[in-house]
Amino acid sequence: MTNSHYRWVIVAAGGLLGCVAIGGMFSLPVFLQPMARETGWSVTGISSAMTIGFLAMAFTSMIWGTLSDRFGPLPVVLTGSVVLAASLALASFAPSLLVFQFVFGVMVGGATAAIFAPMMACVTGWFDTHRSLAVSLVSAGMGMAPMTMSPLAAWLVSNHDWRTSMLIVAAVVAGLMIPVSLLVRRPPALQVAQSAAPGNGEPEMSLAQALRSPQFIILIATNFFCCATHSGPIIHTVSYAITCGIPMIAAVTIYSVEGLAGMGGRLAFGLLGDRFGAKRVLTLALLAQAFGALGYVFVRELAAFYAVAAAFGFIYAGTMPLYSVLVRENFPLRMMGTVIGGTAMAGSLGMATGPLAGGLIYDTFASYTWLYVGSFAMGLGAFLIIMTFRPVPAVARPEPVPA
Repeated sequence: MTNSHYRWVIVAAGGLLGCVAIGGMFSLPVFLQPMARETGWSVTGISSAMTIGFLAMAFTSMIWGTLSDRFGPLPVVLTGSVVLAASLALASFAPSLLVFQFVFGVMVGGATAAIFAPMMACVTGWFDTHRSLAVSLVSAGMGMAPMTMSPLAAWLVSNHDWRTSMLIVAAVVAGLMIPVSLLVRRPPALQVAQSAAPGNGEPEMSLAQALRSPQFIILIATNFFCCATHSGPIIHTVSYAITCGIPMIAAVTIYSVEGLAGMGGRLAFGLLGDRFGAKRVLTLALLAQAFGALGYVFVRELAAFYAVAAAFGFIYAGTMPLYSVLVRENFPLRMMGTVIGGTAMAGSLGMATGPLAGGLIYDTFASYTWLYVGSFAMGLGAFLIIMTFRPVPAVARPEPVPA
Protein backbone atom coordinates (compact mmCIF):
# COMPACT_ATOMS: atom_id res chain seq x y z
CA MET A 1 0.00 0.00 0.00
CA THR A 2 2.86 2.39 0.76
CA ASN A 3 4.00 1.86 -2.83
CA SER A 4 0.77 3.38 -4.12
CA HIS A 5 1.12 6.17 -6.66
CA TYR A 6 -1.03 8.33 -4.38
CA ARG A 7 1.93 8.81 -2.07
CA TRP A 8 3.37 11.22 -4.64
CA VAL A 9 0.11 13.19 -4.56
CA ILE A 10 0.70 13.54 -0.82
CA VAL A 11 4.22 14.80 -1.51
CA ALA A 12 2.96 17.35 -4.04
CA ALA A 13 0.17 18.51 -1.73
CA GLY A 14 2.59 18.85 1.18
CA GLY A 15 5.04 20.83 -0.91
CA LEU A 16 2.39 23.26 -2.18
CA LEU A 17 0.78 23.72 1.24
CA GLY A 18 4.17 24.36 2.81
CA CYS A 19 5.19 26.79 0.06
CA VAL A 20 2.12 28.96 0.40
CA ALA A 21 1.97 28.81 4.21
CA ILE A 22 5.63 29.67 4.67
CA GLY A 23 5.37 32.28 1.92
CA GLY A 24 2.45 33.94 3.64
CA MET A 25 4.27 34.19 6.94
CA PHE A 26 7.60 35.14 5.37
CA SER A 27 6.06 37.97 3.40
CA LEU A 28 6.71 40.09 6.50
CA PRO A 29 10.49 40.48 5.89
CA VAL A 30 9.64 41.85 2.43
CA PHE A 31 7.12 44.27 3.93
CA LEU A 32 9.45 45.27 6.78
CA GLN A 33 10.95 48.52 5.43
CA PRO A 34 7.77 49.77 3.69
CA MET A 35 5.77 49.12 6.87
CA ALA A 36 8.27 51.02 8.99
CA ARG A 37 8.14 53.99 6.60
CA GLU A 38 4.35 54.07 6.24
CA THR A 39 3.42 53.52 9.90
CA GLY A 40 6.34 54.88 11.88
CA TRP A 41 6.56 51.58 13.74
CA SER A 42 10.11 50.54 14.64
CA VAL A 43 11.98 47.79 12.79
CA THR A 44 12.33 45.99 16.12
CA GLY A 45 8.61 46.23 16.78
CA ILE A 46 7.61 44.89 13.37
CA SER A 47 10.30 42.19 13.46
CA SER A 48 9.03 41.08 16.85
CA ALA A 49 5.79 40.00 15.15
CA MET A 50 7.87 37.30 13.47
CA THR A 51 9.38 36.38 16.83
CA ILE A 52 5.89 36.07 18.31
CA GLY A 53 4.90 34.04 15.25
CA PHE A 54 7.70 31.58 15.77
CA LEU A 55 6.82 31.33 19.47
CA ALA A 56 3.21 30.61 18.50
CA MET A 57 4.46 27.94 16.10
CA ALA A 58 6.54 26.47 18.88
CA PHE A 59 3.72 26.27 21.40
CA THR A 60 1.20 24.86 18.91
CA SER A 61 3.38 22.45 16.90
CA MET A 62 3.01 19.50 19.28
CA ILE A 63 -0.70 20.20 19.70
CA TRP A 64 -1.30 20.13 15.94
CA GLY A 65 0.94 17.06 15.64
CA THR A 66 -0.95 15.20 18.36
CA LEU A 67 -4.28 16.12 16.76
CA SER A 68 -3.04 14.77 13.43
CA ASP A 69 -2.01 11.51 15.13
CA ARG A 70 -5.51 11.21 16.58
CA PHE A 71 -7.81 12.53 13.85
CA GLY A 72 -5.63 12.37 10.74
CA PRO A 73 -3.82 15.16 8.88
CA LEU A 74 -6.71 16.37 6.67
CA PRO A 75 -8.83 18.20 9.30
CA VAL A 76 -5.68 19.68 10.82
CA VAL A 77 -4.20 21.14 7.63
CA LEU A 78 -7.64 22.31 6.46
CA THR A 79 -8.19 24.17 9.72
CA GLY A 80 -4.71 25.67 9.51
CA SER A 81 -5.31 26.83 5.93
CA VAL A 82 -8.56 28.61 6.80
CA VAL A 83 -7.13 30.27 9.91
CA LEU A 84 -3.94 31.35 8.11
CA ALA A 85 -5.83 33.10 5.32
CA ALA A 86 -8.22 34.77 7.76
CA SER A 87 -5.44 35.96 10.06
CA LEU A 88 -3.39 37.47 7.21
CA ALA A 89 -6.48 39.37 6.12
CA LEU A 90 -7.10 40.61 9.66
CA ALA A 91 -3.44 41.65 10.05
CA SER A 92 -3.76 43.91 7.00
CA PHE A 93 -6.34 45.99 8.91
CA ALA A 94 -4.35 46.23 12.16
CA PRO A 95 -4.74 49.79 13.55
CA SER A 96 -1.69 49.62 15.82
CA LEU A 97 1.59 47.80 16.24
CA LEU A 98 0.29 45.90 19.26
CA VAL A 99 -2.72 44.58 17.34
CA PHE A 100 -0.52 43.66 14.39
CA GLN A 101 1.91 41.80 16.64
CA PHE A 102 -0.95 39.78 18.12
CA VAL A 103 -2.80 38.99 14.89
CA PHE A 104 0.22 38.33 12.69
CA GLY A 105 2.30 36.79 15.45
CA VAL A 106 -0.11 34.59 17.38
CA MET A 107 -2.66 33.75 14.68
CA VAL A 108 -0.46 33.49 11.58
CA GLY A 109 2.26 31.66 13.49
CA GLY A 110 -0.15 29.23 15.11
CA ALA A 111 -1.89 28.48 11.81
CA THR A 112 1.38 27.91 9.94
CA ALA A 113 2.35 25.29 12.52
CA ALA A 114 -0.70 23.25 11.50
CA ILE A 115 0.99 22.48 8.17
CA PHE A 116 4.59 21.47 8.87
CA ALA A 117 4.50 18.72 11.52
CA PRO A 118 1.28 17.02 10.31
CA MET A 119 2.45 16.95 6.68
CA MET A 120 5.96 15.75 7.50
CA ALA A 121 4.52 13.03 9.73
CA CYS A 122 2.04 12.08 7.01
CA VAL A 123 4.71 11.82 4.31
CA THR A 124 7.08 9.72 6.42
CA GLY A 125 4.23 7.26 6.94
CA TRP A 126 3.52 6.94 3.22
CA PHE A 127 7.11 5.93 2.35
CA ASP A 128 9.18 2.87 3.27
CA THR A 129 11.73 3.52 0.51
CA HIS A 130 13.07 6.86 -0.72
CA ARG A 131 11.91 8.41 2.56
CA SER A 132 14.64 11.05 2.71
CA LEU A 133 13.90 12.05 -0.87
CA ALA A 134 10.16 12.25 -0.20
CA VAL A 135 10.42 14.55 2.81
CA SER A 136 13.06 16.56 0.97
CA LEU A 137 10.64 17.11 -1.91
CA VAL A 138 8.00 18.37 0.53
CA SER A 139 10.61 20.60 2.09
CA ALA A 140 11.67 21.73 -1.39
CA GLY A 141 8.11 22.83 -1.97
CA MET A 142 8.35 24.92 1.18
CA GLY A 143 11.61 26.29 -0.19
CA MET A 144 9.75 27.57 -3.25
CA ALA A 145 8.33 30.38 -1.10
CA PRO A 146 11.28 32.77 -1.66
CA MET A 147 10.98 32.27 -5.43
CA THR A 148 7.20 32.59 -5.61
CA MET A 149 5.50 34.27 -2.67
CA SER A 150 8.37 36.65 -1.83
CA PRO A 151 8.66 38.14 -5.35
CA LEU A 152 4.86 38.40 -5.42
CA ALA A 153 4.92 40.27 -2.11
CA ALA A 154 7.72 42.55 -3.35
CA TRP A 155 5.83 43.32 -6.56
CA LEU A 156 2.64 44.02 -4.64
CA VAL A 157 4.26 46.32 -2.09
CA SER A 158 6.06 48.17 -4.90
CA ASN A 159 2.70 48.96 -6.53
CA HIS A 160 0.36 49.15 -3.53
CA ASP A 161 0.50 50.06 0.13
CA TRP A 162 1.45 47.24 2.51
CA ARG A 163 -2.12 46.75 3.77
CA THR A 164 -3.53 46.10 0.31
CA SER A 165 -0.55 43.88 -0.50
CA MET A 166 -1.06 41.73 2.61
CA LEU A 167 -4.78 41.41 1.90
CA ILE A 168 -4.00 40.12 -1.60
CA VAL A 169 -1.53 37.62 -0.12
CA ALA A 170 -4.33 36.41 2.18
CA ALA A 171 -6.58 35.83 -0.84
CA VAL A 172 -3.84 33.84 -2.59
CA VAL A 173 -3.35 31.71 0.53
CA ALA A 174 -7.07 30.92 0.74
CA GLY A 175 -7.44 30.18 -2.98
CA LEU A 176 -4.56 27.71 -3.06
CA MET A 177 -4.34 26.07 0.34
CA ILE A 178 -7.97 25.26 1.11
CA PRO A 179 -8.60 23.14 -2.04
CA VAL A 180 -5.21 21.40 -1.85
CA SER A 181 -5.65 20.46 1.81
CA LEU A 182 -8.62 18.28 0.77
CA LEU A 183 -6.19 15.95 -1.05
CA VAL A 184 -4.37 14.94 2.15
CA ARG A 185 -4.92 11.39 3.42
CA ARG A 186 -3.77 9.43 6.46
CA PRO A 187 -0.94 6.97 5.55
CA PRO A 188 -2.19 3.38 5.03
CA ALA A 189 0.89 2.09 6.89
CA LEU A 190 -0.55 3.57 10.08
CA GLN A 191 -3.41 1.06 10.12
CA VAL A 192 -0.90 -1.74 9.58
CA ALA A 193 1.29 -0.48 12.43
CA GLN A 194 -1.69 -0.14 14.78
CA SER A 195 -2.91 -3.69 14.10
CA ALA A 196 0.52 -5.37 13.99
CA ALA A 197 1.80 -7.49 16.83
CA PRO A 198 4.77 -6.38 18.96
CA GLY A 199 8.16 -7.07 17.45
CA ASN A 200 7.29 -5.78 14.00
CA GLY A 201 10.44 -3.69 13.81
CA GLU A 202 8.90 -0.57 15.36
CA PRO A 203 10.54 0.69 18.58
CA GLU A 204 8.46 -0.49 21.54
CA MET A 205 7.98 2.64 23.63
CA SER A 206 5.21 4.77 25.02
CA LEU A 207 4.84 8.42 24.10
CA ALA A 208 6.13 9.43 27.53
CA GLN A 209 9.22 7.25 27.04
CA ALA A 210 9.78 8.78 23.61
CA LEU A 211 9.61 12.35 24.89
CA ARG A 212 12.06 11.53 27.71
CA SER A 213 14.50 9.65 25.49
CA PRO A 214 18.01 11.02 24.90
CA GLN A 215 17.37 10.76 21.15
CA PHE A 216 14.40 13.14 21.34
CA ILE A 217 16.20 15.55 23.66
CA ILE A 218 19.26 15.68 21.40
CA LEU A 219 17.13 16.20 18.30
CA ILE A 220 15.18 19.10 19.77
CA ALA A 221 18.36 20.73 21.13
CA THR A 222 20.07 20.37 17.77
CA ASN A 223 17.09 21.74 15.88
CA PHE A 224 16.88 24.74 18.22
CA PHE A 225 20.50 25.73 17.61
CA CYS A 226 20.25 24.87 13.91
CA CYS A 227 17.24 27.16 13.40
CA ALA A 228 18.75 29.88 15.58
CA THR A 229 21.72 29.78 13.19
CA HIS A 230 19.76 30.56 10.04
CA SER A 231 16.85 32.53 11.50
CA GLY A 232 18.59 35.91 11.63
CA PRO A 233 20.20 35.61 8.19
CA ILE A 234 16.90 34.55 6.60
CA ILE A 235 14.79 37.27 8.18
CA HIS A 236 17.22 40.18 7.91
CA THR A 237 19.21 39.59 4.72
CA VAL A 238 16.82 41.65 2.56
CA SER A 239 16.95 44.50 5.08
CA TYR A 240 20.75 44.12 5.39
CA ALA A 241 21.17 44.33 1.61
CA ILE A 242 19.02 47.47 1.48
CA THR A 243 21.24 49.10 4.14
CA CYS A 244 24.19 48.32 1.85
CA GLY A 245 22.57 50.44 -0.87
CA ILE A 246 20.96 47.65 -2.89
CA PRO A 247 17.46 48.54 -4.20
CA MET A 248 14.42 46.69 -2.80
CA ILE A 249 13.62 44.61 -5.90
CA ALA A 250 17.27 43.56 -6.28
CA ALA A 251 17.53 42.80 -2.55
CA VAL A 252 14.55 40.45 -2.74
CA THR A 253 16.26 38.55 -5.57
CA ILE A 254 18.99 37.64 -3.04
CA TYR A 255 16.29 35.93 -1.02
CA SER A 256 15.13 34.17 -4.19
CA VAL A 257 18.66 32.96 -4.99
CA GLU A 258 18.87 31.57 -1.47
CA GLY A 259 15.55 29.81 -1.97
CA LEU A 260 16.54 28.38 -5.37
CA ALA A 261 19.79 27.05 -3.95
CA GLY A 262 17.82 25.68 -1.02
CA MET A 263 15.70 23.60 -3.35
CA GLY A 264 18.84 22.03 -4.74
CA GLY A 265 20.13 21.48 -1.21
CA ARG A 266 16.94 19.76 -0.10
CA LEU A 267 17.01 17.37 -3.05
CA ALA A 268 20.74 16.73 -2.84
CA PHE A 269 20.73 16.14 0.91
CA GLY A 270 17.66 13.93 0.58
CA LEU A 271 19.44 11.69 -1.92
CA LEU A 272 22.60 11.73 0.20
CA GLY A 273 20.57 10.89 3.29
CA ASP A 274 19.07 7.83 1.58
CA ARG A 275 22.53 6.70 0.51
CA PHE A 276 24.80 7.56 3.44
CA GLY A 277 22.39 7.93 6.35
CA ALA A 278 20.49 10.97 7.58
CA LYS A 279 22.57 11.44 10.73
CA ARG A 280 25.93 11.49 8.97
CA VAL A 281 24.75 13.95 6.32
CA LEU A 282 23.07 16.20 8.89
CA THR A 283 26.21 16.37 11.03
CA LEU A 284 28.41 17.58 8.18
CA ALA A 285 25.74 19.99 6.96
CA LEU A 286 25.43 21.66 10.35
CA LEU A 287 29.14 22.40 10.45
CA ALA A 288 29.02 23.86 6.94
CA GLN A 289 25.95 25.94 7.85
CA ALA A 290 27.84 27.72 10.63
CA PHE A 291 30.50 28.95 8.22
CA GLY A 292 27.88 29.86 5.64
CA ALA A 293 26.20 32.23 8.10
CA LEU A 294 29.54 33.86 8.90
CA GLY A 295 30.05 34.55 5.20
CA TYR A 296 27.50 37.37 5.24
CA VAL A 297 29.83 39.45 7.42
CA PHE A 298 32.14 39.95 4.45
CA VAL A 299 29.67 40.93 1.69
CA ARG A 300 28.49 44.36 0.54
CA GLU A 301 27.92 44.07 -3.22
CA LEU A 302 25.07 42.30 -5.00
CA ALA A 303 27.27 39.64 -6.63
CA ALA A 304 28.83 38.73 -3.29
CA PHE A 305 25.38 38.53 -1.69
CA TYR A 306 24.34 36.11 -4.43
CA ALA A 307 27.36 33.88 -3.84
CA VAL A 308 26.91 33.64 -0.08
CA ALA A 309 23.12 33.29 -0.36
CA ALA A 310 23.50 30.40 -2.80
CA ALA A 311 25.93 28.52 -0.55
CA PHE A 312 24.05 29.27 2.67
CA GLY A 313 20.65 28.45 1.20
CA PHE A 314 21.89 25.16 -0.26
CA ILE A 315 23.23 24.07 3.13
CA TYR A 316 20.65 25.24 5.65
CA ALA A 317 17.66 24.13 3.58
CA GLY A 318 19.20 20.70 3.08
CA THR A 319 19.42 20.12 6.81
CA MET A 320 15.73 20.61 7.56
CA PRO A 321 14.11 17.44 6.11
CA LEU A 322 16.68 15.17 7.73
CA TYR A 323 15.24 15.73 11.22
CA SER A 324 11.94 14.14 10.17
CA VAL A 325 13.82 11.17 8.69
CA LEU A 326 15.72 10.66 11.94
CA VAL A 327 12.45 10.80 13.88
CA ARG A 328 10.85 8.18 11.63
CA GLU A 329 13.91 5.92 11.97
CA ASN A 330 13.87 6.07 15.76
CA PHE A 331 10.26 6.37 16.90
CA PRO A 332 6.97 4.50 16.24
CA LEU A 333 4.80 5.65 13.35
CA ARG A 334 1.75 6.10 15.59
CA MET A 335 3.39 9.08 17.34
CA MET A 336 5.05 10.75 14.34
CA GLY A 337 2.91 13.87 14.53
CA THR A 338 3.68 14.47 18.18
CA VAL A 339 7.42 13.78 17.98
CA ILE A 340 7.93 15.74 14.75
CA GLY A 341 5.80 18.44 16.34
CA GLY A 342 8.24 18.45 19.25
CA THR A 343 11.24 18.94 16.99
CA ALA A 344 9.29 21.61 15.09
CA MET A 345 8.58 23.32 18.42
CA ALA A 346 12.30 23.50 19.15
CA GLY A 347 13.01 24.74 15.64
CA SER A 348 10.37 27.44 15.95
CA LEU A 349 11.89 28.60 19.24
CA GLY A 350 15.23 28.80 17.47
CA MET A 351 13.68 30.73 14.60
CA ALA A 352 12.13 33.13 17.13
CA THR A 353 15.58 34.34 18.17
CA GLY A 354 16.51 35.78 14.79
CA PRO A 355 13.89 38.48 14.09
CA LEU A 356 14.11 40.14 17.49
CA ALA A 357 17.88 39.74 17.87
CA GLY A 358 18.50 41.13 14.40
CA GLY A 359 16.19 44.08 15.00
CA LEU A 360 17.78 44.89 18.34
CA ILE A 361 21.31 44.56 16.94
CA TYR A 362 20.51 46.82 13.99
CA ASP A 363 18.70 49.43 16.09
CA THR A 364 21.63 49.45 18.56
CA PHE A 365 24.64 49.33 16.25
CA ALA A 366 23.15 50.36 12.86
CA SER A 367 24.88 47.22 11.58
CA TYR A 368 24.07 43.52 11.23
CA THR A 369 27.63 42.22 11.77
CA TRP A 370 27.07 40.84 15.26
CA LEU A 371 23.94 39.05 14.10
CA TYR A 372 25.96 36.91 11.69
CA VAL A 373 28.76 36.33 14.20
CA GLY A 374 26.17 35.11 16.69
CA SER A 375 24.65 32.86 14.04
CA PHE A 376 28.07 31.29 13.48
CA ALA A 377 28.36 30.49 17.20
CA MET A 378 24.88 28.93 17.22
CA GLY A 379 25.82 26.81 14.22
CA LEU A 380 28.85 25.38 15.98
CA GLY A 381 26.61 24.53 18.92
CA ALA A 382 24.23 22.56 16.68
CA PHE A 383 27.14 20.61 15.20
CA LEU A 384 28.53 19.67 18.62
CA ILE A 385 25.14 18.54 19.93
CA ILE A 386 24.27 16.25 16.99
CA MET A 387 27.65 14.56 17.39
CA THR A 388 26.29 12.99 20.60
CA PHE A 389 23.24 11.38 18.89
CA ARG A 390 22.99 7.59 19.02
CA PRO A 391 20.09 5.76 17.31
CA VAL A 392 17.41 3.91 19.26
CA PRO A 393 18.36 0.20 19.16
CA ALA A 394 16.46 -1.61 16.42
CA VAL A 395 13.78 -4.06 17.51
CA ALA A 396 14.51 -7.47 16.08
CA ARG A 397 11.77 -9.02 14.01
CA PRO A 398 10.60 -12.42 15.33
CA GLU A 399 11.99 -15.46 13.55
CA PRO A 400 9.38 -17.38 11.55
CA VAL A 401 8.21 -20.62 13.21
CA PRO A 402 9.12 -23.69 11.14
CA ALA A 403 6.12 -25.50 9.67
